[in-house]
Amino acid sequence: MDINNKARIHWACRRGMRELDISIMPFFEHEYDTLSDADKQAFVRLLTCDDPDLFNWLMNHGSPEDPDLARMVALIQSRNMARGPVAL
Repeated sequence: MDINNKARIHWACRRGMRELDISIMPFFEHEYDTLSDADKQAFVRLLTCDDPDLFNWLMNHGSPEDPDLARMVALIQSRNMARGPVAL
């Protein structure tokens, strides 16, 4: 997926699992444009992972073996925490 095709990336962020949606969507909406191209590529690769894996990683039940994906998960968690709770 092209890192500049924000419409496709936005669509890929929509997971259908509430816990993932409230972790991934705000990060994409607020942070994606500020990421380096390498981080954008890591984020897009993260979106290709299975939902159960994403859920476990984002809820701190393990981490990806790939160091770039592990760093992206940590970045999503830290930036979301800094922004505060999501309005539902």
